[in-house]
Amino acid sequence: MIKRAIIIVIDGFGVGALKDANKYNDEGSNTLEGIYNNTKMNLQNLKQMGLYNIDGINIKEKVEKTIGAYGKMEEKAKGKNSPVGHWEICGYIKEKPFKTYKNAFPKKLIEEFKEKTGIKGILCNEVGSGTEILKKYGEEHIKTGYPIVYTSADSVFQIAAHENVIPIEKLYKICKIAREILDKPEYDVGTVIARPFIGENSNNFVRTYNRKDFETTKIGKNMLDIIKEEGKEVIAIGKIEDLFVGRGITKAVHTNGNEDGIEKTISYIKNESDGLIFTNLVDFDMLYGHRNDICGYAKALEYFDSKIPEIINNMKKDDILIITSDHGNDPSTKSTDHSREYVPILVYGKEIKENVNLGTRETFADISATLLDIFKMPSLGVGKSFKNEILKN
Repeated sequence: MIKRAIIIVIDGFGVGALKDANKYNDEGSNTLEGIYNNTKMNLQNLKQMGLYNIDGINIKEKVEKTIGAYGKMEEKAKGKNSPVGHWEICGYIKEKPFKTYKNAFPKKLIEEFKEKTGIKGILCNEVGSGTEILKKYGEEHIKTGYPIVYTSADSVFQIAAHENVIPIEKLYKICKIAREILDKPEYDVGTVIARPFIGENSNNFVRTYNRKDFETTKIGKNMLDIIKEEGKEVIAIGKIEDLFVGRGITKAVHTNGNEDGIEKTISYIKNESDGLIFTNLVDFDMLYGHRNDICGYAKALEYFDSKIPEIINNMKKDDILIITSDHGNDPSTKSTDHSREYVPILVYGKEIKENVNLGTRETFADISATLLDIFKMPSLGVGKSFKNEILKN
């Protein structure tokens, strides 16, 4: 009997463009193949789990018998960002997309932001890559003390500030005020992101792990709520706490990058607990996908792959491991934004059948439907359980 689930989200790891990718200018995106075809990436453990056996993957390293179940999932929610992807994994599908701002934020919004935060001025208000925007405005920010406000193709209101100019706690306070403003229907922005950075000039500015996401509180009931209500643990590792605004979580664990997130996940796997360990590994997206760093992404995947035996060896007999993603972020394309893609699903456990092709799932919510079914907890009424396809007994 399965008592605990471990979900590890490789942030921004797609396996091919969705049918509606053209609506997002993402035709041809394939994060996995884009990296594989441009590097000498070696993922022996993920390969054994069935990564290359997923339907539609054009990689010739398929295995005859995988050690677990494998497949891919289609996103039902409108959008291609972390909040809606994680929410859908947990059984809440946001049908109406958040607003995006292709021509930057309107003057009315910026004026309200300045008035309510007491800030005299802002810099930038453009659409673009955060690293390039830091190079362009970072030094002026240090001179003026004005925060840098910008957005991207996603529904985000990003506020960058040097940690020695606007201290972390003050930046977070500013973001909380922005969050209240941006929850208004007229603005309807999905995420406010604090983007602290350090460095002396445009040649060495570096964003830090003090980044914090402030999501809307308008999230419907989801798997985390139910597991917690049923008296089980929900251990959130990485930015999971931010994505769910702390709701449905019994313990939040901050991380400093992928390696730290993996080590802390292994540490909690070693402990005795019932319920869910839910980990997000953000570096894949933040450091490599958004920066079109194909080699960096490949090396990060290889490192994660090298830790899979340790993860598996520390799992209990009644554990189930699910490796998946929340959206794509193909570093081999010209875009530095997320991509509208299918995401992989790899399932392993001592009670899980080998060599099961789960095919193409119609929604990420099949994960929550399956886990709630396995745990014999109340259903959310969305997604289709694949419990009977994967359990040995």
